[in-house]
Amino acid sequence: MYSLLFATEKGEVLDYPELGMTGRLGDQWVEPLEEEMIPLPAGASLTMVPGRLPLGLNPSSGDFEPLPFNPYTTGEEKIWAVAALLPQGYTRTLLPGYVTPQDAKPLPLLGYTAVGLKDDKFYIAAVKSDEDDWWNPRHYNTADLEELVEAKLKKYETNPIYRQLAKCALEYSCFTAQNIFYGRYEGGLPTSPTCNANCLGCISLQPAECCPSPQSRIDFIPEVKDIVEVAVEHLQNPTSIISFGQGCEGEPALQGNRLAQAVREVRKATSLGTININTNAGYYEGIKKIVDAGLDTMRVSLISPREDIYNSYYRPKGYSLKDVSSSLRYAAEKGVYTSLNLLTFPGVTDREEEVEALLQFVEENQVKLIQIRNLNIDPDVYLKAVPPAKGEVLGITQFLEIIKAELPEVQIGNYSKPKPSAT
Repeated sequence: MYSLLFATEKGEVLDYPELGMTGRLGDQWVEPLEEEMIPLPAGASLTMVPGRLPLGLNPSSGDFEPLPFNPYTTGEEKIWAVAALLPQGYTRTLLPGYVTPQDAKPLPLLGYTAVGLKDDKFYIAAVKSDEDDWWNPRHYNTADLEELVEAKLKKYETNPIYRQLAKCALEYSCFTAQNIFYGRYEGGLPTSPTCNANCLGCISLQPAECCPSPQSRIDFIPEVKDIVEVAVEHLQNPTSIISFGQGCEGEPALQGNRLAQAVREVRKATSLGTININTNAGYYEGIKKIVDAGLDTMRVSLISPREDIYNSYYRPKGYSLKDVSSSLRYAAEKGVYTSLNLLTFPGVTDREEEVEALLQFVEENQVKLIQIRNLNIDPDVYLKAVPPAKGEVLGITQFLEIIKAELPEVQIGNYSKPKPSAT
């Protein structure tokens, strides 16, 4: 049995071995399966879940029981549930189990994962789903980062994109922003302050009643020359990637004319590397222009291939899921390497009807890669927004097994890749 963890208001993490850890699959409390528990990996961290009471499993009765007090004190010290935050390359299988009081405020936008203690070691409910040394945390936030940022700002002092990326690199510790200053891997290039969706879990712009955004959005539209300058500087080798569509911006395809012109200019200057766009793909005309200009790869954000769940999360403005499919098919037919950024949530993504719809969606739209991404959101906020399940909830592990078995030609992972000809 994995022991229940709880956190004090001071941030201390303690265990209560009389109760076992509890996971959550959608709106169901469950006991974690042994095969889905792995040791806490390097780069992961523990976090308290503020305002939520830890929930444990009584091994004698089989009942789920909240722990309403600190068992190691006699005072009125409040205690909270504990969750793990995972590095890229890992897919969570269970949410943490806890009780949410009626007056609880929405949680910060994080990827909360069930965690427990066994033999004095932390274990999480997750599977390793990709491996790429590019994104190992040891490569980031290095001692020389500020110096590299200052040097690039001095070299390109009139380019506002570098100033935006400096903020993202130093204040938000954004890896793709940092890569611009390290001069390697996948580098982010934000260009669009506006969006055609009003996502429930947007990390750069949120209505106050939902949840606090962890970062601010870019507030200008860069000139083509500035976009080209950043891209050409970064695309110095065959495996380098420049990506439009970052967490600090809206929908890049809304700047279709500008990005298409920039892509053409970049390709006049260099044939190296990969030009990628991260997009919701709802603005078909913008995607078409960028694809025709010479786009190499396209990653499309998707939370569900079914309209009811898709619309409840993205809340699209002026487009539909059919437009997303049209953009994917057009790009694939023009030779663009297409992938999904599948926002994954235990208890929703793994519903029977979701799996069936995803298999059909991927085949119809010629998707080459599914990137599994843990959805960062308050679980209660999300579950209140999406329709209830119609069929069986299979579990994330079984979901992944079905996708791999039914779509053997489709890659499963967590990262964007250089265009196939570059590797």
